[in-house]
Parts: sequence; C-alpha cells; structure tokens
Amino acid sequence: MANRIKIDLERIVGAIDPNIYGGFAEHLGRCIYGGVYDPGSPLSDADGLRRDVLSALKRLAMPVMRYPGGNFVSGYRWRDGVGPKDDRPARMELAWHDIEPNSFGTNEFVAFCRRLGTEPYLAVNVGDGDMREARDWLEYCNGTKDTALVKLRQRHGYERPHNVRYWGIGNEVDGPWQIGMKTPDEYARAFTEYAKVMKWTDPSIKLVASAVSVWDRHWVERTQLLVEQAGRLIDYLALHWYVGNNTERGFADDDYASYMAISEQMEDRLSGYEGLLRALQVANAMAELIPIAVDEWNVWYRTGNEEKLEEVYNLEDALAVAMHFNAFFRHARTVKMANLAQIVNVIAPIVTRADGLLLQTTFFPFEVIRRTAGSVALDVHWSGDTFSSVRSPALRTLDVSATLDAKAKRLALFVVNRSPDEEMTAEIRLDAGRFAGPVAVEVINGPDVKSVNSFEHPDVVGVRDATLRASGTRFETSFEPHSVTALSFELA
Repeated sequence: MANRIKIDLERIVGAIDPNIYGGFAEHLGRCIYGGVYDPGSPLSDADGLRRDVLSALKRLAMPVMRYPGGNFVSGYRWRDGVGPKDDRPARMELAWHDIEPNSFGTNEFVAFCRRLGTEPYLAVNVGDGDMREARDWLEYCNGTKDTALVKLRQRHGYERPHNVRYWGIGNEVDGPWQIGMKTPDEYARAFTEYAKVMKWTDPSIKLVASAVSVWDRHWVERTQLLVEQAGRLIDYLALHWYVGNNTERGFADDDYASYMAISEQMEDRLSGYEGLLRALQVANAMAELIPIAVDEWNVWYRTGNEEKLEEVYNLEDALAVAMHFNAFFRHARTVKMANLAQIVNVIAPIVTRADGLLLQTTFFPFEVIRRTAGSVALDVHWSGDTFSSVRSPALRTLDVSATLDAKAKRLALFVVNRSPDEEMTAEIRLDAGRFAGPVAVEVINGPDVKSVNSFEHPDVVGVRDATLRASGTRFETSFEPHSVTALSFELA
C-alpha cells in the first residue's frame, strides 16, 4: 500500500504551548548530586553546577523545570534546604531509601533554572506536610512584604522574590507507594484547601493538581471530584505515565511490535481524558477547559532503585520519545505542559561521570523536535502500510505529526518509521499553498533497534542532516527503517 500524508494548513488542532518541552529534576539517585550539582568536580562552576550538563540542557531549551519530586516531595521539608549549608540537616529519605544532605535546595534550584532560562515549577508536600508549610514556602519564594519569611529569604542572600509561577499540590497521591496516599475524596478536599490559601498568598500563581498516575477504574472518579470541588482553583490537571517493553506491561522484552504500538496507549489516555474534561466542563458550567500537564513521562522499565534508575536507552526508546511528542502535538488543544522525567542520570537523556557526559539516544528526538517544531499543531491525515502487535492489529507503520510556523512560512513534519527492517516511501501532499524550495532533513537512526550510545562509542545513534528540494503541492521521500525524521519545508 502506498503511504500518503495529507496536510491542510487550515486544519489547526491548537496552539503548541512551549511548556510541553519541560523537564523534571528529583532528589533521586544521581540526578541532583553528581548530575546537576557536583561541587567537587573540576567540571563544575563556582556554584557547584556542572558546566557540561548546563550546556547539554541548553540544547534542549526546556522552558519549565519541575522539582523536587516526584515521590521525594511527599516527605520533603523545604526549610531543611535553605540557609547556610553547614546548618542544613541530613535526613532519612523514605521515598527512595537514601540520605538527603539538603546541600541543594530551593535557592540553588532557582539559580540553576535562571542559568538555563527555564521557569521553576515547585511541588509542595501533601504527604507528611501541611498547608501552612506549603503556604510558607510560597511566601518565602514570592513574598514582597515586610514579613518574617521575606526577611529570611533576604538573609539567605536573595533580596528579590523568586517569582515562582508554577506550583504542584502533591505528587501521585493516588499511588500506594506514596507517603500520605489519598482517596479521591481526601485529595479533592486537600487540594481545595491548599489551593485557597496558596492563591490568597499569591493570586498570580498557576496550580497543578495531581490527577492520575494509577490508570485503573478510579481515575474518572478522582478527576470528577477534583473538578467538582476545586475546578475554579485548578490551572492544570497532571497525568503521569511511563512506557516500556517488558513483561510487567504485558509483553516480552523482545516484542518490538508491541513496544511500537504503545502509541495507542498514549492516544487512548489523552483522548479519554479530553472527553472527560469536556463533559465536566459542560456539567459544571465552566468557561474554559482545564488543560492537561503530563508532568512525568518517559521510558522506564529496565532498572529499579538498586540501580538508582540509571536506565540505558537504545534506539527503540528514542522512537518512543518521538511518538510522545507526536501525541502531544495531536492533542495540542488540551496538553499544555509536559515534563520529561528526568533530566540527568536518572532515566535521563544525559549521563555523567567524573570526566564528562554522554548523550543517550533519547536526547536527539527531544532536541530536534524542540528546535524545529512550529507554534501550532496541524490535523494531519495519513494512510498506508500497517503492522500488527499482539493487542493492536493493523496500526499505521508511520507515526506522524505536523506543525506550522505561519509567520516564518515553515511547515515541520515529524515521522517515526516503526518498521524494523523496511524503508517506507511516502507522498506528502498539500491541500493548499505550495512548497517553495529547500527541505531541511534531520534523521535520527542507528544500526538496529537495540543500538545504544556509550562512553566508549558515543555516536552509534545520532542525527544526520541533509537538504532536499520540494516544489508545487506534492513531494515524495523515503523514511529509513527504525528512524525518526524531521522535515522542515519552506512554503510559498
């Protein structure tokens, strides 16, 4: 069957919020200590931040960064991580069964974000913490009046407020692994009260509700109670998921087809959740749809806490990351934030050691898509060759999304060829307008789907550039097997 990709420049899904390119840094394993922050390293600056990590993260241009957890936040005391470092207490940390020295805390994180040009997003403790502690943290960060907490921040060396805009109320409160897990009704009630006092403290903030991380039959009830009780206080509803190719998720490690079919799980969850939000908007006479924040997502299935979640990513994992962005684009009307978990060492695109860093396979689709995507997502129609997995018959082999930058007259097309061994030729057709010459092509690929980068062989998987030409309304090209391709077209 011939593959056809049909693009109508007037069929706009929605504006792409840059916050979908967000990141996440948790106090877990070597993400902070030995990753972001390594004051004993010759590769670190005067503030203890790894210069090479900063440079690599700047290539990803993440506009928002979530912190300090994650599971970690449900036992976190923010006051332990501010003030003179010699006075900061080490604590037992129950989420990941470690010792937290607290030498990196609120002010260091905000300074790290400012160096990156990213907005800090802080999650408050709704596990063993309370709303006074959460409110105080907000006042410490954003307060401007002559209060004890503002003076405390100033004594710590920060005269001006941090102006932290994004605040999450709790983390994965539906999970039994979480300190202070809450039933749907308990969390709806807790969110309402936390949100009230925090917005009274600073009305300008945006609040993220911990909606769904356990995708069982209760997620509908959880969301319904949250929206009914606190809908007008919620700025984002947070969804979490991790994908992978192993028996815990219903298929074997070597079942490549089932792994590539994970796109259907993303579509099911986003489509179902959008429908639920639309129904709740109508039922509760809300003026606007509450946007979605997928503020933890990634590939994660090989490692556990014993390995400190230091996942080694291969090419098929890079394809899965690209499929996430395709899904976010296709649901751009509702998905307004997403945070890759995490940024360094822990299930991360960047890995450090004493003498340098490594860019894993998953780094490259994030970088290329972030750099080339436009400002609006287009509703693309595509058809063609199919493949089947155990659970999903006749899926399109090509996974496709497209974006438009109308001002620059540039169309970006993102294609994941999920075939493990076949090149796919496709006709790309414009319904209106025409191609105007150069086509910038970037291909992410490697020798086979299990290819990995290592410190000894860092370039097994990477990006290759080329330039083609297109004119008129039709363009034909081929997509390599097991590849991610970004095409940037100039339009007349």
